[in-house]
Formats: sequence, C-alpha cells, structure tokens
Amino acid sequence: MSLKNIHRLVSINRVLVKHGLDEFLKSTPAKRYLWLLKLLAIGSSKEKQKPRGQRLREALTELGPIFVKFGQMLSTRRDLLPHDLATELMLLQDKVPPFDSAIAKQRIEQQLGQPIEQLFQSFETQALASASMAQVHVATLPDGDDVVVKVIRPGIRKQITRDLRLLKQLAGWFEDYAKDAKRFKPRQVVADYEATIYNELDLRTEAANTSQLKRNFENSPLLYIPHVYWDYTREKVIVQEKISGIPIGDIEALNEAGINMKELAHRGVEIFFTQVFRDSFFHADMHPGNIFVDVSDPEKPKYIGIDCGIMGTLGQSDKRYLAENFLAFFDRDYRRIAELHVQSGWVPADTPVEAFESAIRTACEPIFGKPLAEISFGYFLIQLFQVARRFQMEVQPQLVLLQKTLLYIEGLGRQLYPQLDLWETAQPFLKDWVKQQYGPRAVFRRVQQKWPMWIEQFPEMPEKLAAFLESHEHQPAPIDEQSQKVVTQSQNQRENRRMVFAIIGGSVTVFSGLLVNAGYLDGAGICLIASALAFVLALRR
Repeated sequence: MSLKNIHRLVSINRVLVKHGLDEFLKSTPAKRYLWLLKLLAIGSSKEKQKPRGQRLREALTELGPIFVKFGQMLSTRRDLLPHDLATELMLLQDKVPPFDSAIAKQRIEQQLGQPIEQLFQSFETQALASASMAQVHVATLPDGDDVVVKVIRPGIRKQITRDLRLLKQLAGWFEDYAKDAKRFKPRQVVADYEATIYNELDLRTEAANTSQLKRNFENSPLLYIPHVYWDYTREKVIVQEKISGIPIGDIEALNEAGINMKELAHRGVEIFFTQVFRDSFFHADMHPGNIFVDVSDPEKPKYIGIDCGIMGTLGQSDKRYLAENFLAFFDRDYRRIAELHVQSGWVPADTPVEAFESAIRTACEPIFGKPLAEISFGYFLIQLFQVARRFQMEVQPQLVLLQKTLLYIEGLGRQLYPQLDLWETAQPFLKDWVKQQYGPRAVFRRVQQKWPMWIEQFPEMPEKLAAFLESHEHQPAPIDEQSQKVVTQSQNQRENRRMVFAIIGGSVTVFSGLLVNAGYLDGAGICLIASALAFVLALRR
C-alpha cells in the first residue's frame, strides 16, 4: 500500500476515534481490536459529551463527500437505523456547513466571465442549501426570473481523488486475494462509482440529465423538473429555475398541508418504475434533500425533483429479466426465478436449476410470512443475490445504482406512509410493461421500426442468399475427434432448405410491408399468408 493510502487510513481512523465512533464496535467481534484503533489514532475521543447521532454526522462531514453520500443513503432507512441516527443523518442532505460565499461569487464570475452585478439583478450571499459536492444561492436574472445558482465546492476533486485511490487499492486486494472475490467485480464496481461521482463534478452533465428527465415527464401529473438556463451553465456552475415546495422529509409540514400521504407514497413508487421501465433513465440520487412536494392539490400531490447529477440506465434485457423476477417472486414461482437467472447469464449456464430453485425457495418463503405491506423489494433483492452468489453469480454493475435507488425509494415511501404496499403499485405496472414490450403489438411495432432497414437491404437479398448457400455447400464438415459427431451432407442440405424457406418468408414479409405502405392491402394479405407458409415449411424441415 502506498504511503498516501496508509496516511489516509490513519487519518480516517483518527477522525472516527476523535468523534467517539469506536463505541459502535463494542457489540461486534471487532471489539477485541479497539485498543489497536485507539493506539493508531494517537489520541482519544474529544466529543463524547455530544449525542452519538451528531458525532456520526460530524465525523462523516469531516471525512469528505464520499462518506457524506454514504450517510445520505443511510438516512433514508429509518427501518434499519435507530431514530436518533436517522434524524441526524438527514441533515447531511442539505445542511452540510457551507463554504465562504466570497469564494462562491469568485468561482461564478470565473466560470461565466462577468461580474456578479452584471450577471444577476440580485444575488443572495447566504447559501440557501449546502451539500457534499456543492452549495446553492438564490438569485434573480436581469429579465426578472427567480433562479438558484449551484456552484461546486473548491478542492472537492482533490478529496474525491484521494479517497478513490484508497478504494481502488482495497478493491484490488480484495479481488486478488479474497476467496471467490472476483465474481463480486470489486474493481469494476469502484470504477463505475468513480465515473459516476466524477460526472457529478461537471455540472454540464447534470444540466443535460435534467433536461432529458424534464422531457420524459413533460406535462406529467406526477413529477416536475425545473428548467435549466443553458446560457448560465458551465462545468462548475449551473443556473436553474427556482422551485417552490415542501421538502419531502418535512413530514410535519406535509401533514399540516393536508397531503394525502398514501397517494404521495404510491406516486413516488410509480415515478420510480416509470423511469426505470418506460424510459430506461432514472434519478439515482433520490434522497429526501433532492425531492420536494407541490402541495397545490393535496389529494394529488406532485413531486419536484432536483440534482440530476447521478442518473442510472438499464438495457432492455436487464429490464425484462428484472421485471419478470419481481413478478415471479410475487407468484412464488421460484423455478421461473432460477431459469431467468440462467437465461440472463447472471449465473453460469451449467447451474443446476433444481438446486438453485430449492435454495431460492428456502430464502424467500420466510419473507411471505410477513403481511404483504411489509414485504421489502430491497430485502428481496438482497436475499436473492445472496443465494445466487452461492451458485457463482457475478455482481452486475449495471444493477448497483438501481439497487441503491430502490432502497432510497422504499425507505422514503415507508417514512411517508408506513403501511405502503409496494406490490400494490408495482405488480400491475410490471405486468402491463411486460405485456406491452413482448406482446403481439410490441412485435408488430418493432417490425414497423425495422421496415426501412429491411426495405433498403431487400434488393441485395438474392445475392446474399446465393453467396451464403455456395459457401455453406463447400464448407468442410467440422471434425471434433473427442466428442462431436460428423455433420453429414444430408444434414447440411436440410439446414440449407430450412434457411432458404426462412429467408423467403422474411423477404415476403418485408414486401408485404411495402404493399401496406403503398395502400395495396389485398396484396399485402396474400404476401403475409405466403410468408407464413414459408415459415411453416422451414420449421417442418
């Protein structure tokens, strides 16, 4: 380990001991090493008189942005943390001590190339909110629009680089020397996190994400995203529309406004699944500091989302397998869950499905012993992936942000409405999505999308078919001296005929599309019948 990393580990330990956080280890097996930690810290706690939640919050703040973000995530899990700790950690969402406003003004002027007085009609020097990566000031543009100005903290990149260097080394050691560690892909997970957090340091990325999310929910009754002023946006500065709403973590204010909390919680779940499955583009930093509520209609409250620095995406296959896993779990179809893991490649192809199914059943059946409203999506995923690891499942980095966001949403939803039944909202949504994506209409829609490409390639199809058949006929039969059988000439001929009929069927289908576009519906119908016949012959042969 490099001297810089050793120094950072020692400094982390010193901060933890200074704030008396070694007390959290007293009930764990690590208690036997407390004397060593105190010795390495070269000191003892100076903050013991403060409440433990305050000490934890101040320690994470002192350690830097990566630790602050960890505390933000924990703050949403009141079902996992004691009340005093969760309440204190909530302050990390937008109550991190601000940096000097004079420095903020200087950075804004450097980025935008003009004095503050020329850029804004008014500018409030006192920060409206301050978080781990940046702080926000209220301002008014020359045309009278009320805006917020977000500016990156000075020196933040250096702090993040320092801690990422340590994480990379620890991840490399874990992957190289820990038993079965490679399937967790620690290096890749840290690399993905590095890319994510560095994206947060470029506010132009956040501006682009915000604009995309705003387009996705344009005129939506569920979610409002503020407007970005691109002329005032640079790498370290972003200017956005000033929004008005109640912070979603202020439960007392929401109750005073008469908000339908059940509806609010359900709408949050619907927004999450809409982002993931409809748009494949979801806000992956949805802690309460980034969410407000428009209370103008208490029975139909509308969410307001800000800070789109971290966004997640999922591929089509991952979305499909994830949705079907959730539905299979709800139906207690453990066989289907096991098969989905094999089909998706999340576990090796030679995994014994029966044994995998049995292990999933053993882990998941106890969950159904609880009332339906208490079943946790997050806990289900944790249990499922723990079982899958025993069958050599590799970590899926593309799902890491999704799992974190799901824990955010679930913790927040239960905080708003403790009786929240995520399945009540999620199950019909997932069923409709699967039907829309893989039903007959979806297939026809995909065919319509591909017609232009097929039409363009149609004139070249006879030459391609002839070249394929000629090369296939002259190709020597594969020989595997150990196990494979010799492929006979008759088998080759049967495969050729099958391929010919399949290509004919596809070609006639494309031609029928041309006829539909031209308005010759009768001819298109005849072509479709002919293509169906060709496909039947291909299958029979």
